Amino acid sequence: MKPNLFQSYTLKDITLRNRIAVSPMCQYSSDDGFPNDWHLVHLGSRAVGGAGLVVVEATAVSPEGRISPQDSGIYTDQHVEPFAKINRFMTQHGSVPGIQLAHAGRKASASKPWEGDHHIGPDEGGWATIAPTAEAFGSNLPKVPKEMSIDDIHRVKQNFVDAARRSLDAGFQWLQIHFAHGYLAHEFYSPLSNKRTDQYGGSFDNRIRFLMETFAGVREVWPERLPLTVRLSVTDWIDGGVTIDESIELTRRLKSAGLDLLDVSHGFVTPDISSVPWGAGMMLPHAGRIRTEADIPTTTSWLITDPVQAETAIHNGQVDVVSLGREMLRDPYWPYHAAKQLGVEDRSGILPDQYARAVQ
Repeated sequence: MKPNLFQSYTLKDITLRNRIAVSPMCQYSSDDGFPNDWHLVHLGSRAVGGAGLVVVEATAVSPEGRISPQDSGIYTDQHVEPFAKINRFMTQHGSVPGIQLAHAGRKASASKPWEGDHHIGPDEGGWATIAPTAEAFGSNLPKVPKEMSIDDIHRVKQNFVDAARRSLDAGFQWLQIHFAHGYLAHEFYSPLSNKRTDQYGGSFDNRIRFLMETFAGVREVWPERLPLTVRLSVTDWIDGGVTIDESIELTRRLKSAGLDLLDVSHGFVTPDISSVPWGAGMMLPHAGRIRTEADIPTTTSWLITDPVQAETAIHNGQVDVVSLGREMLRDPYWPYHAAKQLGVEDRSGILPDQYARAVQ
């Protein structure tokens, strides 16, 4: 019998060939949101490498929602075909193509990480930012955002809906909405960044309103036969911030609204990350708790690197799918090497014939 990691996984009408997913990882290599040959090779090589699911990086639902001017975007109909080309290649090589839809909020209009990861002005291609509250993120991102009006909120929610429609047109089969990492939705969710006094701030019900309404809008246009997922920062690690208990309740409500799987993440709504308990598989216990208490499939990433570690997480019921980020950058063929380490004798279908005949 195959290890759990290499058993197929079906969610709605989509079946992954194994339980290995490539996490969305920003490449800061697009031009006005358009993917190019870099993305074809970057994403295509992970599909060729054997991953069951490959999720495209945080893809902005509007120009203002990009983290940097070089971020991926799907805010015009012209973005559809370049993504469709990549998706056709990934599908041809056995991977399910997914996309993460995002709006960066007050963390938008920044330079590339290797160019300082700081806010930039109009002379460098930057723009005015928006957020639930007119307070800066701080540190290297000091720009004070415009507090969103109700009209702004409705406009951004519609941006997510339109982006979901385009994602479907582009052939994506797995959709993730980015409610994590200090970007716009997380800024609404966390009391550390949301100081509003209207229906979108204050109480738990008010702070999750933007998330729930955005999710509901996307759910209306995303087919029931395809997985609709969310990446959520389930804790801020800081007193006064988001708690795991709140996130379990939010997940239950999202499930009732049609959520199919939760990608369990954490933090980054403030520049202070000194309290984060960094360590191997650090989010697995949280993912397991949410999987049990909210009764929903989960995945997580964060310092998952070893095949035995990944196999154990699935065997122990902490996650249904293991997501890998940096490890997939280090080794696009991690699934093949993991299969060898876990003693999978029949490794056909992990690599394409062009490779498998030589390395099997």
